[in-house]
Amino acid sequence: MIYDIRHQTRVDYDAPVRLARFNLRLRPAPWPTQSVSQFRLSVSPQPWTMEEEAGPFLVNRSRLFIREPLDRLDVDSTFRVEVTPAAADPAEAVTPSVAEIGACAAAHRDLSALGPASYIYPSAMTPLSPEIVGWAGSILAGKRSVMDAGLALMHAIHDEFTYDGTATTADTPPAEAFRARHGVCQDFAHVMIVAARGHGLPAAYVSGYLRTLPPPGQPRLVGADATHAWAALWCGNELGWVGFDPTNAVLASTDHVFTAMGRDYADVAPMDGVFHGGGGQRLRVCVDVAPVEEPVD
Repeated sequence: MIYDIRHQTRVDYDAPVRLARFNLRLRPAPWPTQSVSQFRLSVSPQPWTMEEEAGPFLVNRSRLFIREPLDRLDVDSTFRVEVTPAAADPAEAVTPSVAEIGACAAAHRDLSALGPASYIYPSAMTPLSPEIVGWAGSILAGKRSVMDAGLALMHAIHDEFTYDGTATTADTPPAEAFRARHGVCQDFAHVMIVAARGHGLPAAYVSGYLRTLPPPGQPRLVGADATHAWAALWCGNELGWVGFDPTNAVLASTDHVFTAMGRDYADVAPMDGVFHGGGGQRLRVCVDVAPVEEPVD
């Protein structure tokens, strides 16, 4: 699949802010099944400085500094991406057991952004939760293959949790979303990550985009797509990282566009920053994931 992606962000401030520094994580990081071209980033007002850098983790970050006071910020990123399916269906792969993966990851010497070592331990937004780990105990039994365990965990979250955009916020702890059994893709990915790490499995948070299909006979609507999040489990040296989407109970494939991977949402948030000033702010986001040459309405 070839997609044209557009991600528009607008922030309105109740009172002017100044000396604003922002981190943008909108340029997709390298990923084996993707090829990105024609990336463009537009920021208004014009930043005083803007630096592009890699990392930490599997992230491309734009760091910008706006010196003059502003009451509105507009960020517009566009790119074209070609997404190819994996050479073989991961669900049919013969993989090591959960216990074997945990031992292999603990002894692994790869400290790069794709190595499992950085994704074994709790992080600020995904602390260890005995409640979640205990719930997942029967699912992630040590002798079960890691692929079977990952699929079972993904389906358990999908079946037991209700998607509810009003139930949580960006900083809701996974344990709170777990108890409520309500949340959004970020919450479901965090719960899966906490469960996996609690049983020794390297698990990462992936941010990106999801192609949404219109109802039969209806044209695709501009702005109807969304940013998305899913979990990735390290399934051993042979298979590597596999994306599990508990929101939709599917493996990440050609409908998923990868942007960044980290320990949790904070590592890969599309935008964050600091500024001098006070008052409220309002955020609006519009996303298009448009298959090339598909008509839109």
